[in-house]
Amino acid sequence: MSFSEPYVRFRRSAPVFDRALRWGQMAAGVGLFLAGIAIAPLPGPLGVPVSMLGLAMVLKNSYWAKRQFIRVQRKRPKFVYPFRRLLRKNPEFAPVFWQQALRAEKLVLKRTNRVLSRLRKSARRQIRKMSR
Repeated sequence: MSFSEPYVRFRRSAPVFDRALRWGQMAAGVGLFLAGIAIAPLPGPLGVPVSMLGLAMVLKNSYWAKRQFIRVQRKRPKFVYPFRRLLRKNPEFAPVFWQQALRAEKLVLKRTNRVLSRLRKSARRQIRKMSR
């Protein structure tokens, strides 16, 4: 028995192992995505990061999911853009969450009742006063 035999045997089983690992990661990603959706109604923003992590795992391991994501991206770029920003290597969490909060406020409240944009403007004024 030479030293190359165990390597050859392991090499033959590597595609099976890789496929099982990929399916396992994809199942974990789907589980995380569903868990993120389930905890989204709870107070706090914990549902969004968990969903993003699950979506990233699914997109990394599934060609079908990548094709569907690109199809949705072409049809509805404004809807997918925040997800794409969070899936980058160095995601910018604060601007994405701020933009989504402004969009949600715009959908729910009338223009006269919106608070977030006024809050941002008043905070900017106070920061400018302190820096002078």
